[in-house]
Amino acid sequence: MRMLRLVAVVCAVIGLLSTPATAQGPATKPTRWVGTWAAAPQAPLPGALQTFRNQTLRLIVHTSVGGTQVRIKVSNTFGDHPLLIGAAHIARRAGEADIDPASDRTLNFHGRPPATVPARSTIVSDPVDLDVPALSDLAVSLFLPNITQADTLHILALQTSYVSGETGDSTAAAKFPVAKKIHSWPFLTGIDVAASSHAAAIVAFGSSLTDGDGTTSDANRRWPDVVAERLQKADAKEVSVLNEGIIGNRLLRDSPQQTRFGAALGEAALSRFERDVLSQSAVKYVVVGIGINDILMPGSLTPQTEPVSAENVISGYRQLIARAHQKGVRVIGTTNPPAEDSFLALSKTEPPIKFYTPDKERVRQKVNDWIRSSKAFDAVIDFDQVVRDPDRPTRILPAYDSGDHLHPNDAGCAAEGNTVPLTLFQQQ
Repeated sequence: MRMLRLVAVVCAVIGLLSTPATAQGPATKPTRWVGTWAAAPQAPLPGALQTFRNQTLRLIVHTSVGGTQVRIKVSNTFGDHPLLIGAAHIARRAGEADIDPASDRTLNFHGRPPATVPARSTIVSDPVDLDVPALSDLAVSLFLPNITQADTLHILALQTSYVSGETGDSTAAAKFPVAKKIHSWPFLTGIDVAASSHAAAIVAFGSSLTDGDGTTSDANRRWPDVVAERLQKADAKEVSVLNEGIIGNRLLRDSPQQTRFGAALGEAALSRFERDVLSQSAVKYVVVGIGINDILMPGSLTPQTEPVSAENVISGYRQLIARAHQKGVRVIGTTNPPAEDSFLALSKTEPPIKFYTPDKERVRQKVNDWIRSSKAFDAVIDFDQVVRDPDRPTRILPAYDSGDHLHPNDAGCAAEGNTVPLTLFQQQ
């Protein structure tokens, strides 16, 4: 909801592998893979399509769990044409755009460095040996030799990544030749590490409240980040947290590509659930944090042509729960936060879009009451109770308000993340 303003905008390293990347043989197949980082693919915002040519992307990501082998996922989900990756590398980040050269590894796809990702598809790299510490930064470098449009990306990265000039393949450069910075993740949608048979992934599945809107960039302060840190400190070393939030995302309906403020915000949660949750490596838990945009959108500047009832939202939740249970995935629900006075400022010259009405509040309360009392979810985390103002429960506590009266700031996300009972994720 506040996304256009933003779009317009434990351990130390275990050891260094001494074998040069160019001489490195294929890694042995692990017993099990678990996702350590993920981001949901989206189509670009209208008017914000990024184009690259003979350039290298150095994409920075933050891990949740560690491992000694790694592989990446490259997505062309929304592309109409094949995507050519001329070369790909992965390394531990040293700082800014630079890497630890001793950790640099060439990534192959079916035994070869170049890779072509078919339209509407995703490919997975061959595994390589690399010590990946938990809660650390990795740099994934992708060389794009042809004119390449970023038809598939994650818009709200809240992480600075880097692009070279049109100077060819810089995937192995220890000191990266930065030509510009970007704040999205084009094409890269996942990183897995090798793990034991006991490893498990938690998928945080939701909207901007999960995606981290309102938190500090380059700081990893989203509530799923807080949970990942707590798990590592609690010695749950092989329980990962994957963030599959999308700004503006809705449970029931796709967000239209061409709207005043709801552009390119992803397929409906019901549509993307299989890809973004059930297909994740070693997924065992999903924390569902979606529904508030179904209740609030489209807001004061657009007629409400798609009214959503509490029963509509509840029906959507029941479908997610049933599909997860069919795959043996435990489903944890979260309540929808307060939204009184919430708004989106499109520009300094236009009136803000306002989302709250008493009728919408009644829907939110009815949905939250069902989440708490129905026992349809395997467990419930009451984020509404955590962030609301006790003196005015229809609005967010001022100390937790990022400024738009809906999205929690760093302190609010810390409160949410610290409220999540880690006992929900105890391994069997």
